[in-house]
Amino acid sequence: QVQLVESGGGLVQAGGSLRLSCAASGRTFSRYAMGWFRQAPGKEREFVAQISGGDTDYADSVKGRFTISRDNAKNTVHLQMNSLKPEDTAVYYCAAVYGDAAPTEDDYDYWGQGTQVTVSS
Repeated sequence: QVQLVESGGGLVQAGGSLRLSCAASGRTFSRYAMGWFRQAPGKEREFVAQISGGDTDYADSVKGRFTISRDNAKNTVHLQMNSLKPEDTAVYYCAAVYGDAAPTEDDYDYWGQGTQVTVSS
């Protein structure tokens, strides 16, 4: 069982930056693929970024602006978000799945409660 707790959300002006963090419980954190997803009001949840093994993957909409990273010693994954746009406004969720293959959204077994990111124009 893995518990995930996100933090770092907030209100920021367009062009600004935020750094989201996700703290995970458990002793085998390094063996989990970790992902970030988001859901805007009235929209489906969508993939943002993931890190599995030594590989990272990003949604086209955030490439070049967002960076996912992990600190296995601290059981933490981060999402650095730069050049934020109003369309990045959403609840951001951290997710985890055991293994290092490139997972799809449906593969993720564990989800955090989400953190709100609001970007004003």
